[in-house]
Amino acid sequence: MTSIPTTAVAVARQRDRPLLVLFTTSLGVLIAQLDLSVVNLALRHIGGDLALDVSALQWVIDAYNLVYASLLLTGGTLADLYGRRRIFALGVALLSAGSVGCALAPNGAALIVGRAVTGLGAALAVPTSLAILAVAYPDAKARAKALGVWASCNGLAFVIGPTLGGMLVDAGGWRSIFWLNVPVCAATLALAMTVVPESSDPQGRRLDLPGQALAILALAGFSFAVIEGAHWGWGSPPIVACLIVSVLAGLGFVRVEAGQRGALVPLDVFALRPFSGALACAGLMTFGMYAMLFLTPLYLQTVRGTSALMAALEMLPMSVAFFAVSQVSGKVVNRFGARAAMTAGMFLMGAGLMMLVGITPATRLGLIEAGLLVIGIGLGLNTGPVIGVAVGALPAARSGTASGLVNTARMIGATLGVAVLGALFAAFAGQAAQDGPGFIPGLRAAYLGGGIAEWLGAVIAFLCIPGKTAK
Repeated sequence: MTSIPTTAVAVARQRDRPLLVLFTTSLGVLIAQLDLSVVNLALRHIGGDLALDVSALQWVIDAYNLVYASLLLTGGTLADLYGRRRIFALGVALLSAGSVGCALAPNGAALIVGRAVTGLGAALAVPTSLAILAVAYPDAKARAKALGVWASCNGLAFVIGPTLGGMLVDAGGWRSIFWLNVPVCAATLALAMTVVPESSDPQGRRLDLPGQALAILALAGFSFAVIEGAHWGWGSPPIVACLIVSVLAGLGFVRVEAGQRGALVPLDVFALRPFSGALACAGLMTFGMYAMLFLTPLYLQTVRGTSALMAALEMLPMSVAFFAVSQVSGKVVNRFGARAAMTAGMFLMGAGLMMLVGITPATRLGLIEAGLLVIGIGLGLNTGPVIGVAVGALPAARSGTASGLVNTARMIGATLGVAVLGALFAAFAGQAAQDGPGFIPGLRAAYLGGGIAEWLGAVIAFLCIPGKTAK
């Protein structure tokens, strides 16, 4: 019997390692993105079981979004300073710990804390996974293919997340959606410690703690004021204080970032109109989108009386359209230019939301499906180009900064969309999250606000994004 030489085994392992690294990092981002998409289908059940009102349900979503958005840029810096494998593994471990906390949560406060821990894990794991891939694939062409696979996990999570969440909620209750993460996180953590090589690049990198603290204060203060304004009273001292803190922190953040090298957010990049326009479009895109994802399952389950699984299936046209169109958005950009793709994408998302403004308890399901389909097409047209424009607007040496900022803009838009449009819904519907006389007017107002935001993004895309260059 002929034995395989040890050197041959070593060569085979070395050849396969990048693929294993890609699988591991893709699994990590899939977990993080699934956490964003499955919870919406469980909100009605969570609210009923834990006696949560609308603002508490907003925090169930925004605790994750807020921490993720606030710490996304710092996650990449920590990886460069202290080791990419170490920070990725820590992020996955926190995703698992947060999921366990959510699954065992005895009340709303514990659930919200668990969601915040999960958001922290995502903020560490997602940007670090990109840095790991850059090391594993030094060749530019191979790296581009690997990043394409990594990015497709975002779309895959958007397709399978709602359906999977609906199935789990109906079969095992809302806590089951959090238990699902635990074994997947354990497998990802084991793979990370086995196949991902450690790497770091601390040269010239440092933590911008003042900037980070001010960014958290600005975003958290505004979100708290908007979500809790109806509870506490818009003129009450706590709400006014939060708004003042948010404004002062925002101004302080700009001053701190403008006065130092190695800032968390280099402000000079915003002088480039295409870059600023892309970030504005990214934020407005998710502003309307995430509020719609928060409210539509509540309407389908609370007003129309559908199960969680049926609600997921009824929203599937949007997910499938997004995934399908995003696969060809690059060809659309090559033929018509990024400005045309982004303007059309933002316009279609706004049009889809406007189609839902006239919604009633008796609205035909086909009309709702049509609106969701149009939203999905617009989202698919816009998502790839908005990232491509942001990254392409800056020199190659700053591509990591561009990618981090555009993803931060997306998550800030998501956080504020759930906060602002959720509060607009609650102003009409009240805090009970039940079918009452104000539910439909509140839903219409939120859809209208989201549609206007998307159409504003279409105007910005048309004015700020360069047209197709003639060859």
